[in-house]
Amino acid sequence: MGKRESIGIGLLGLGVVGGGVAKALMERAEALAAQVGCPLCLRKILEKDLAKARASKMDTALFTTDPAEVIGDPDIDIIIEALGGERPALDFIKEAMGRGKHVVTSNKEVLAKHFPELLSLAKEKGVDILYEASVGGGIPLIAPFKQDLLANKISAIYAIINGTTNYILTRMASEGLDFSSALKQAQKLGYAEADPTNDIEGIDAAYKLAILATLAFHTEVRPQDVYCEGISRLSSRDFRYARELGYEIKLLAIAKEKDASIEVRVHPVFLPEDLLLAKVDGVYNAVQVEGDLVGRVLFYGQGAGAAPTSSAVVADVINIARRINLGVTITPTLRLDPTKKIKPISEIETRYYLRMSTVDRPGVLAKISKILGDNLISISSVIQKESDVSADVAEIVLMTYPAQERAMQKAMGEIERLDVVREISNFVRVED
Repeated sequence: MGKRESIGIGLLGLGVVGGGVAKALMERAEALAAQVGCPLCLRKILEKDLAKARASKMDTALFTTDPAEVIGDPDIDIIIEALGGERPALDFIKEAMGRGKHVVTSNKEVLAKHFPELLSLAKEKGVDILYEASVGGGIPLIAPFKQDLLANKISAIYAIINGTTNYILTRMASEGLDFSSALKQAQKLGYAEADPTNDIEGIDAAYKLAILATLAFHTEVRPQDVYCEGISRLSSRDFRYARELGYEIKLLAIAKEKDASIEVRVHPVFLPEDLLLAKVDGVYNAVQVEGDLVGRVLFYGQGAGAAPTSSAVVADVINIARRINLGVTITPTLRLDPTKKIKPISEIETRYYLRMSTVDRPGVLAKISKILGDNLISISSVIQKESDVSADVAEIVLMTYPAQERAMQKAMGEIERLDVVREISNFVRVED
């Protein structure tokens, strides 16, 4: 065996992730001990819901409702934080590191909001904090950014990193469902929470993108730096027209660096249907990374759930436990460049899809085209899709060539004020 008789583990939370981790630690005890060189001993579990504790069929002596019994236990070397949310998770993580304990967490919100602070504290206290499960569940993402891709200058990340929204969009595309019906289906299957706001409004993806962009571009990217737009305004019509035009619609997390300027945004996009990312369906996640040496690489797999996420958490535990057993101390290092600037959404340049309801009469398109032209926006295609003769209404769908967001927003404001335009029904960016 190794230098230690055992390594003590404390677990905060027994929800979906915590329950999966506890199960893996107990059922795979012998295999994990062989990999580490000594047993991993789960000593205490913080869980306020006693019904969960009883349902777990684990020794009730393991459970406590007092966080001090876990964080303050001198026989615990590694704290696994599986509570979720910013508080009290952040306080527990900081207290654990302050007491000289290593931390493994899957908490994307805490990391996205407090990344540099936590890395600095870990270095100060001579401990490590690992967080592979915070982005992409069981997909190995964080380790490649920290190690395998370090030789590269990364120029772009395109990511589908929220399984709930990807499932909803897949159902809308394949079955012609409206948004509310697809959401209810996702909730019924357990893919969406009772309150799905963080998922459907892109907040969860924004947290994850902030972490990936910080690692990729070596500068602090905070959640408030990420432009965020959800999927609730998408209609079944948008999916029908997208398919006719050769596109799929995805909620994409995008990060790009050019000339020391970084753009970070989460919003629905039209993706050409032949791209690999456009073919990622259901609850699966995928992250495409572009580096100057490695070229284009794609990471793909299950982004959530007890088994994939616990896989990443336990792998981090093994990583730290091996070093503890060998007496090796490694603290996190991330050198951040404060000179890089975050580009506002108004300065990005891309193509656009517009769907609008107009009066059905000659000259309407000429008025719309003039406004777009005055704002230096060129039309690549335009189709009058449907007309309601009795109501004197037509639906126009147009695609633009690349244009600046500021110009597009200004043009849309002017178009909406035209007396021949009833409404701009939707507006989606296009990523080719």
